Amino acid sequence: MRPGVLNVDKPAGATSFTVVRQLRELTHARRVGHAGTLDPLATGVLPILFESATRLSDFAHGLSKTYEAEVHLGFRTPTDDAETTPEPVASPAALTAEQVASALGTFVGRIRQEPPAFSAVKVEGKRAYKRARDGDLSRPEARSVEIHSAELLGFDRGERATARVRVRCASGVYLRSLARDLGERLEVGGYLGHLVRTAYGSLRVEDAVLLGELTDLASVEARLQPPEVLLPDMAPVRLTVEQESQVRQGRSVRVLPEPRPGPLRAHDERGRLVALGHTDPLRRTFVPDKVLG
Repeated sequence: MRPGVLNVDKPAGATSFTVVRQLRELTHARRVGHAGTLDPLATGVLPILFESATRLSDFAHGLSKTYEAEVHLGFRTPTDDAETTPEPVASPAALTAEQVASALGTFVGRIRQEPPAFSAVKVEGKRAYKRARDGDLSRPEARSVEIHSAELLGFDRGERATARVRVRCASGVYLRSLARDLGERLEVGGYLGHLVRTAYGSLRVEDAVLLGELTDLASVEARLQPPEVLLPDMAPVRLTVEQESQVRQGRSVRVLPEPRPGPLRAHDERGRLVALGHTDPLRRTFVPDKVLG
């Protein structure tokens, strides 16, 4: 199977690992992975990486993500989402859309955020969700995350008020934590309901494929995108056959036209991604940092 990225619309109820396992069994690819876990209740864009594209997961994590979510106000849950039973905190009936939008805006920028007690974050060598199952519901230590924008799409007032929000953020942001913290900021409690990841870099949920549409290797390869969709900020350079051989040995090569300074992606004569690297401005060469299979 050729390397590439598959834009999958993850169904509710499935784990990200379940999707990977199904596609590995379907394609018999040697290497399959995903670029960013979605909680089981969430749906939307889940990039699945095949073969040498799995080596680009670190670059994928640097791409911005966009989510649309429902935040239920007036209640809280141990998991900060709808997987556990809501507990009433305070009536949200008096809240207005303006108040919710104002509170939501305070989370934009670089903030400190505590991951949920039920999360995969390690605390003293143990996953937080395992500690929580043992009765320790303390949250992992707050960490710095970045939220680029947070917009209120709609607000249903009442005793079971619901805010519909759109959030664009960097990796590491927990939407469950944002829902919880928004409820705390409004002094009524809150938890995350329906969640959709609508975008991951250039990948859009409107273009994502449903698992049910993938029946064999051909159906997967027909929807496969080139690995470089995960590298939008890297300028491309083209290698001759001889240069490709040198790069695969880790050697620098002189390429034309002369590449600009900064991170680069090198392709062979057929356009396939070969390596990632940078420019040596003194020698005017492409220097490989990571050679792909």
